[in-house]
Amino acid sequence: MVPNEKTQSIYLIAICGTGMASLAGLLKKSGYRVTGSDSNIYPPMSTLLKSAGIDIKPGYRRTNIPDGIDLIVIGNAVSKDNEEVLALQEKGLPYTSLPEALRRFFLKKRKSLVVTGTHGKTSTTALLSWMLHSAGCCPGFMVGGWIKNFDSNHAIPQGNFFVTEGDEYDTAFFDKGPKFLHYQPFASILTGIEFDHADIYRDIDHIKDSFRKYVRTIDPEGFLLVEFSDRHAREVLAGATCTVETYGFSSDADWSADGYRFEGGSGHFTLCHRGKTAGTFQLPMIGRHNVENAVAVAAMGLKLGLTAGDIEKAFTDFQGIKRRQEIVGVKNGITVIDDFAHHPTAIRRTLEAVREAYPGHRIWAVFEPRSATSRRNVFESKLPECFAAANRVILAELFAPDKIKPEERLNPKRVIEDINQNGGDAHFIPEVDAIVEKIATECRPKDVVLIMSSGGFSGIYQKLLDQL
Repeated sequence: MVPNEKTQSIYLIAICGTGMASLAGLLKKSGYRVTGSDSNIYPPMSTLLKSAGIDIKPGYRRTNIPDGIDLIVIGNAVSKDNEEVLALQEKGLPYTSLPEALRRFFLKKRKSLVVTGTHGKTSTTALLSWMLHSAGCCPGFMVGGWIKNFDSNHAIPQGNFFVTEGDEYDTAFFDKGPKFLHYQPFASILTGIEFDHADIYRDIDHIKDSFRKYVRTIDPEGFLLVEFSDRHAREVLAGATCTVETYGFSSDADWSADGYRFEGGSGHFTLCHRGKTAGTFQLPMIGRHNVENAVAVAAMGLKLGLTAGDIEKAFTDFQGIKRRQEIVGVKNGITVIDDFAHHPTAIRRTLEAVREAYPGHRIWAVFEPRSATSRRNVFESKLPECFAAANRVILAELFAPDKIKPEERLNPKRVIEDINQNGGDAHFIPEVDAIVEKIATECRPKDVVLIMSSGGFSGIYQKLLDQL
């Protein structure tokens, strides 16, 4: 149902989801009365909502929805038989999805900038948001991670731009299309396409169909920046009516990184546009993949009218994102790093980045299969090689394995066996406390422990730091 223009009071079902909490914050800061409900109320989203003065009702009950609500936003984790959904339908209340609400309240009459692709969306969106802010453009943004420069993951727009992390996941129970089809991009970055979200996509061709639809939504007067070496990304471009340019490390890309080196905690590179130098930059993040993302961001900045000096200052001042190669502590010479990696490619790139940043150190890779894809056996044969840059590997038990059909579940023991058969040192340790005990007992100064999970991993980070 389409909301009317007199909307003042908005209720969000599943308000504590990362995107929903961000939307709630945006709406509250824009002057709307905002409340909501959730069955999982915990930090950091519950803290964000509380600090914004947004009331959260626990659980999903018919009596939660107060009188006088003008619009209800339904999160994509909510099913059609949810008690509150049934109640709002009986009452005839207008409802919408998160992406559609974002489009209606924040993207109209603005230049929508969308970052999409299987990997690097959060980091790239965060860097783009900060670059535009640093250059005085005052953009609005909504990012799936906590940007340290803003101490937030969202901001209401004061200028002409709104930056969104464009997710290919489905929109809501009443709209099974991808979220990113709602964002009406003027310009976009496509970081690459791989198979993911095995709970809703059949195969890589199914995913590419969604991206084909997406590129057709980009404003013909705008542009799309696509990672040069990605075959799947190239295969979805036929329907694009906007200008398309490529970026990456290859000198054949329209925008390329030349002379890359990692030094003093930063990646240094020269940006070239079709063979001509466009600027020299340094990014205080580890990994070639982050520099590649920065090439796309810098290219977008220049195409939007920023100067190389604007971009250089923004990159130098960028503080990063929580849970993206974030050093959470150093104890007795042992460095503990938290990262969101859960796809084989992300695991490999993150480990290669840590290896480059800590030459000569012993690297521990600790992984919890938690996402819908990583808990399935779709990548079981590819996972072992992704840990090649680690000296020691620990795999935990699957998170909530009962939610995956037995015949579809990843077998961590088989992954461990493959790593060890190829000369690795890998262990399957199901319980977090046992993992902590092994690391704390066997770690030595200069070791680096990289912990990878798309969730809380039972508080392993603090438990390990306490024991170290």
